Amino acid sequence: MKIYVDADACPVNDIVIDEALSADIPVILVKSYDHFSIEDDPAGVESIYVDTGSDSADYRIMALAEPNDVIITQDYGLAALGLANNCTVLHHNGFVYTNDNIESLLHNRHTHAKMRRSGQKTKGPKPFTNDDRARFRKRLQRKVH
Repeated sequence: MKIYVDADACPVNDIVIDEALSADIPVILVKSYDHFSIEDDPAGVESIYVDTGSDSADYRIMALAEPNDVIITQDYGLAALGLANNCTVLHHNGFVYTNDNIESLLHNRHTHAKMRRSGQKTKGPKPFTNDDRARFRKRLQRKVH
């Protein structure tokens, strides 16, 4: 098992690294070159940099991920691809994507995009909280330990 993180906007990279390394599971942080860092990754962590295109990280993760790997993302499209590849897919707020909920999530995303294109306003995501961090940590711990 490996853990792949859509890492550009992921607020739980530190939790993923802590939990994965304690379970001796490799972590791959996939980031755009806009987030390049000269800092060395900890042992067991690899940063892969991709072009800044909107789906570049998604394509790289799916090229690397294998069944039973874990993917951390807030992107519904990547979540759907990961589920189709028999990966476990988690949102950084602790939500678990499943084959039972992904279709409605994709439908809602499409509906909201149509609304925005027509000039209507839609709500953005709720602020990320400490409760979200704790919920994510518990979900990840259940998966890796």
